[in-house]
Amino acid sequence: MISYLRTLLVIAILSTGLTATAQNTGSITGKILLVNGTPYASASVTITELEKATLTDETGTYHFNHINTGSYHLKIQILGAPEYIMEVTIIAGQTVTCNFQLPKENVQALQEVTIASNINRFSKRESRYVARLPLKNLENPQVYNSVSKELMQEQAVIDLGSISKNVPGAGIPLILNQGRVTFRSRGFETEPNARNGVAGPAFSFIDPVNLERIEAIKGPSTTLFGTNISSSYGGLYNRVTKKPYNDFGGEVAYTAGSWNLNRLTLDVNTPVNADKTALFRLNVATTHQKSFQELGFTNNIAIAPSFSYQITDKLSLLMDVEFGQEKGTSVVRFNPFIIPNTNQSITDIGFPYNKTFLSNDLTYSTQMLNVFAQVNYKISGSWTSQTIISRNRSTIDGYITALNGRSATTVRPQIIVGNTNFIATNIQQNFIGDFKIGKFRNRMVAGIDFYNNYNDFDRVTVNYNQDVNFINPQPAYRISRFKVDSLTSRGTLRKEYNRDNTYGAYVSDVFNITDQLLAMASIRINTFDYKGVYNIVTGQITGGLGSSGTSAGPYKQTAVSQKLGLVYEISKDHLSLFGNYMGGFFNRNGQSLDGTAFKPEHANQLEFGLKGDLFSNRLSGTVSYYDIKVENVLRLDPRDINYSIQDGAQLSRGIEVDIIANPFSGLNIIAGYAYNYSLFTNADATVNNLRPALSGPDKMANLWVSYRLPEGSLRGLGIGFGGNYGSKSYQTNTQSTKITIPAYTMLDAALFYDHSRYRVNFKVNNLTSEKAWSVRLTPQAPVQFIGSIALKF
Repeated sequence: MISYLRTLLVIAILSTGLTATAQNTGSITGKILLVNGTPYASASVTITELEKATLTDETGTYHFNHINTGSYHLKIQILGAPEYIMEVTIIAGQTVTCNFQLPKENVQALQEVTIASNINRFSKRESRYVARLPLKNLENPQVYNSVSKELMQEQAVIDLGSISKNVPGAGIPLILNQGRVTFRSRGFETEPNARNGVAGPAFSFIDPVNLERIEAIKGPSTTLFGTNISSSYGGLYNRVTKKPYNDFGGEVAYTAGSWNLNRLTLDVNTPVNADKTALFRLNVATTHQKSFQELGFTNNIAIAPSFSYQITDKLSLLMDVEFGQEKGTSVVRFNPFIIPNTNQSITDIGFPYNKTFLSNDLTYSTQMLNVFAQVNYKISGSWTSQTIISRNRSTIDGYITALNGRSATTVRPQIIVGNTNFIATNIQQNFIGDFKIGKFRNRMVAGIDFYNNYNDFDRVTVNYNQDVNFINPQPAYRISRFKVDSLTSRGTLRKEYNRDNTYGAYVSDVFNITDQLLAMASIRINTFDYKGVYNIVTGQITGGLGSSGTSAGPYKQTAVSQKLGLVYEISKDHLSLFGNYMGGFFNRNGQSLDGTAFKPEHANQLEFGLKGDLFSNRLSGTVSYYDIKVENVLRLDPRDINYSIQDGAQLSRGIEVDIIANPFSGLNIIAGYAYNYSLFTNADATVNNLRPALSGPDKMANLWVSYRLPEGSLRGLGIGFGGNYGSKSYQTNTQSTKITIPAYTMLDAALFYDHSRYRVNFKVNNLTSEKAWSVRLTPQAPVQFIGSIALKF
């Protein structure tokens, strides 16, 4: 009885204390909105007297609980805007609502918004990476396309290559032997090795589970991005990763399909501390799938944690990590036997579509680790400091295969056995400003960039000692790991490492001549310091000046590139006319026969077109014409084939159209068209005045149309249909010999139901089992069925 009374007494005392506390405290809540009424997530809100801070969630809402009665000041900090102070008085037992809407447009905040709109839900044009400036798409003289995670979900995308279906001119992706993906852009090979605007190379597979979107940035982009992220004269692909947000939530999904596809993904987000200024997000995926061919498989896992921390109201930290590991077999890479004075199609050659002539014990293993850290410091309402460190490592072990033609009907396998490592470090410092000189607005970025690259190789190239007739193969023919290993002692050894440093400085300014007329001027100076190739066997640095231009010897080279543009907004925020003159370069080593040192190869693009965002965002798109001229290309010296001369040239010009439309609620249309005319204008006699073999089809089109019920008891139920077309292309294109790849039309369809608590999707890829090949003659999968279910929490 005494124990019972003591318990009641303790409860009474605690209740009295809690009641007293409640009677002496109150709460503050509110929403932070952009000028257009869009909620702004991750805005910093601080009670200055208490030094208590929090961040807004995805609905723009913030909360402060158990605040003592009295008068306080709320400080709101948003990048690229002055700080805003609001007075608030706390009344005991009450919740005070303090909403704030930005009085004018803030592009940096707009670029942070990632919530899908009910209107034109796939149109996400704004990017803080393309110009590294608070610049809207309609104000940017450069063309770029964006593929959002919402579109990836609707199309049941399970691999990075499938994203190319929505980018004009990307074509059939080239899958390399380690799972690497390469796209086309304006007739040039382009890899997706930029991540969040800086170097993020991965010489292995990249899982899309961590992607917020992919940005296809068009044209030579060396001025702001350098040459270290696998950019090409056609552009670059930037992977924008998912960021933590101020709430708890996520989803778990399972996908199954043809060829024993099994895929499990997890996306979970949570605040870490009570103030919700520290946020954590984790994305995980694991996938196993067999090849549609008689042999072949991939088995991988991807883990991608990210962490953000608003350290003070002016200082923030973002970190994210990509880790991936894969074991699999090489895709078919068929190099046909060259028969002079012939014009053949891959279909004429007769190489079997569903055979690899290899075995499942010839596997490769890759491991990829990318670490990214960014620190933002709000210097003032006009200036922000941005410091970025990116560290990347890819390791490849095992067996990498190719099939080389020996005659019109036979091939001989070539296998690379061993270990390769690629390690890169990128450090970047940017100062980003939005200020006025007199009455003229300026948006400027000034930055320095350091990039270190280190590669090492310990591997052997084995040419198999037996040919196979691919028309009538021997029943017992099989290439096993045991047979390959027995030949490694007779193979060609590559045991070496190389490294280089790149130092870059750049500045870009967008000057408002009037409110509707803008001029961009950008310049970069770049010094490339190549340390050469160290041969571990001989102990010597190989190569050097005097070779044919493919030397790996040490050298230094400095290059300059520009990015100039004009934009006139015919209708403010709705329609703009733009033009640009952009440059790019690649370093080249060596000297000509007469001793003249080579200069960097370079290209310049002239482009103009229209960008639109019309009918309350129901129609957005870009139409452009571009002309790219490449000069200082190395070609063999006809006087001495041991040397090169640097007078080669190439042309790439064309038209691109990219449309995203929402004619009425529920209906979304994505359409694109690309025409590319590429030509060697001064090259070796064997290819001069011909289209480059690996430039892909000259005409490509993409379409995706989907409709989902916008209201009612079945809201979220929808269907989708689309496809891709590519004209004839070339694997080999010389004056005497041509190996062509036929035109293709590949169709897809989807049925889905997107509920607030779950999502169900059924997708059919390549409905008609159209036969198609990449430029490396890798067969594409026939009809594939995919089903998935995701549970949201």
